[in-house]
Parts: sequence; C-alpha cells; structure tokens
Amino acid sequence: MVRIQPPAEPPAHSRDLLAELTARRGAPGPMVATMAHSPALLQGYLELSRAIKRVKLPRALSEKISLTVQEWLGCALCLAAHADAARAAGLSESDIALAREGVSTDDRETALLDLAVRVLAEPASITDDDLARVRAHGWGDRAIADVVGLVSLNHLTGAFNLVAGLEPDSP
Repeated sequence: MVRIQPPAEPPAHSRDLLAELTARRGAPGPMVATMAHSPALLQGYLELSRAIKRVKLPRALSEKISLTVQEWLGCALCLAAHADAARAAGLSESDIALAREGVSTDDRETALLDLAVRVLAEPASITDDDLARVRAHGWGDRAIADVVGLVSLNHLTGAFNLVAGLEPDSP
C-alpha cells in the first residue's frame, strides 16, 4: 500500500529536476515522482544514478549485484525493475534466480555478490582478509569501490520504495 504519494506541487528545485528528466527520458516513474518531496534527495539520487552507470563492471554483473541487494532488502519494485534490466543485459532466468540468492555459476562473480551483501548488512565486519579473498578472484580496488557504489544506490532506492510503500503494478 502506498504510504507516500508524489507531491501535488513539488518544491521549485524538484520541479526543475523533474522537467529536465522528463525532457530527456519521458515521464518519471513513481519512485522519482515521490522523491520530489525532497529536492536534495531527488538531486542526489539522480546524480548518483548517473554516476553509477559509469562503473567498470559488466552490465550483467551490475544487475546481479542489484538483484542480490534488493532481494536482501525485500524491495519488490526494485527486484522487478532489476530483473527486467538483467534480462535486457542477457541474463537467463536461472542467472536471475541465482543472483537473488547471492550466488553465480562464476566463482569470481560470487565473490563480488558476497561482498555486496557484506557491504549492505555489516560493513564494519569487512576485514583485510575479506578484501584479499575478493582480490584473489582477480578483482581490483576499482571493482571493490564500484560494488560499494552499487550497493549504496540500491540501498537508497530500495529503502525509499519500502518506506513509501511503492510496489510493482499488478499484472
């Protein structure tokens, strides 16, 4: 059940951001429209989202990370969006199901999915040995940093949608 509706009259800065977004990509979805209550949140989300699109990780792996995080958070709206994006990136239904469990058929990818969950759930517990294990799978510091960015963006969107009560449209 929706608990926060999009504002009838967004603050001026939010109106400007929404107008710019609409001109580039069409009408905003329910999450973005609802975020318009807070110009700071909306601007921060849009800027972080644009920046995270430039991660060095392959798109399919980025979607696996998003699916892993959103499954952990429990955001149905985000899970649906990332499952669609994963399919568009060439992932199979089996790949999507595995990612939702935090694993992959590729041990290298599983190392990053595990790191993503740890970054989300218990970042203070990550040790030098944990990062050494990720590096032993061939990932460098850029990939580790990209995972933190992806987790941060997914945490923001998932938490917002859950608090606002936003859910996918019924089929």
